[in-house]
Amino acid sequence: MTLNDEMREKLVQLAIHARHWAYVPYSHYAVGAALLTASDKIYDGVNIENAAYPVTVCAERTAVFKAVSEGERDFKAIAVVTDNGGAPCGSCRQVLAEFGLDTVVLIADAEGNIQQETTVKELLPGAFTPKFLGK
Repeated sequence: MTLNDEMREKLVQLAIHARHWAYVPYSHYAVGAALLTASDKIYDGVNIENAAYPVTVCAERTAVFKAVSEGERDFKAIAVVTDNGGAPCGSCRQVLAEFGLDTVVLIADAEGNIQQETTVKELLPGAFTPKFLGK
């Protein structure tokens, strides 16, 4: 899937805006995400920390879960914005892989500079996908 410059900019700006809603009282590392679906809807997400650290949820997964809860299953692209252009964690990569290895991933810093444009497949080579599960 190829994104045009206008859509890249829109997704990054929405992810930047979403960061304002992140709940990060422990790490202070706000992450925003904006997920473009095949139906051209965009779902945002933020990371939400918890005093019991393992139950913290990342911005990427928040966006995916919001989209899936609205009936979406096919994704075109996701923008992820952090202060320093940090990449999605392994759990987020696996969740994104569930819905398509060809999803474009834009990784940007807080100023909106895209640090990397890649795909889920490139971020998670050898991904475990539903095809490995028997019927």
